[in-house]
Amino acid sequence: MAFPSFIDDTRRSRGLMTIADTGKLTERGNIIFDPFSVLIAADVKIGRDNIIFPCVSLLCRELGELLIGDNNTFYSNSLVEAVSGPISIGSSNQFGEGGFTAKTNRLGARIVIGDHGRYLSGASVFGEATLGTGSQILGAITVDSCHLEAGQSHKESDPDLRGGGAERFRRRPQSHRSDRPSRSWKRRIFSGRYKAPILFPPQGQIRCAQLNWGWAYCR
Repeated sequence: MAFPSFIDDTRRSRGLMTIADTGKLTERGNIIFDPFSVLIAADVKIGRDNIIFPCVSLLCRELGELLIGDNNTFYSNSLVEAVSGPISIGSSNQFGEGGFTAKTNRLGARIVIGDHGRYLSGASVFGEATLGTGSQILGAITVDSCHLEAGQSHKESDPDLRGGGAERFRRRPQSHRSDRPSRSWKRRIFSGRYKAPILFPPQGQIRCAQLNWGWAYCR
């Protein structure tokens, strides 16, 4: 099918795969529903059998590197952008539904995502972050330089065996001005096999900023 040449010309000028290059990813079993709405940097390394829905951006710049494994699903409105540091994604993860953002957009940033994780409904990851195998971020939560411990897949029937995670509860905080999160936030960041809630690190280094329903940054 013929299409205007300016589409590929514009993509090349921005360091993106052409429509044809994007289509060639299907030769390794990847499924791309709409190559015209998907933007993938020419330097991205993508494995096999990934599913990429429309309106997904997988980008990297000169100082960044983006590696993607196998069997991942990227739902619409997912953005992964390696700007000033590398992003490594394992296999069998779900990004979206409801949007997902991961960016290494400052010096020293590095994001490592393991296998069998789930990151939904507007989750965002920045800074120097490690999301271990089986970890989950559910809701409009911004994770900045946090570590979620590895465990079993998010599909594991025993929740104590899954990786660490963060959930959003639809309850507003009493105040968003404090440097320490209110206990009324019902805020849970889990770490380790038994998912003990971490409300306040020893030095009180959790910073809070009100987001849609009172979710916050962690540093």
